[in-house]
Amino acid sequence: MENATAAAKAIQVVNETLINEFELEPATVVPEARMREDLGLDSLDAVDLVVALEKALKVQIPETVAREMRTVGDVHQYIVKAAAERGQ
Repeated sequence: MENATAAAKAIQVVNETLINEFELEPATVVPEARMREDLGLDSLDAVDLVVALEKALKVQIPETVAREMRTVGDVHQYIVKAAAERGQ
């Protein structure tokens, strides 16, 4: 159950970061939402998101991985994995 709680917390941080940093409506921040097409985030926003998540969750997101993140779900998946590896 601890892992499920850690995963839920990591997902919550991702969602709150997207909502607060980019002034997105909470209803739009869903796993299938595409970063560019649905949320209107550009490449500079993606860099800002990576920096904010690295700071908030104390994880590293390699540039190559960040470039492959197309949807909110992609971000969730990587962050949950990275947080689990850190033991959060």
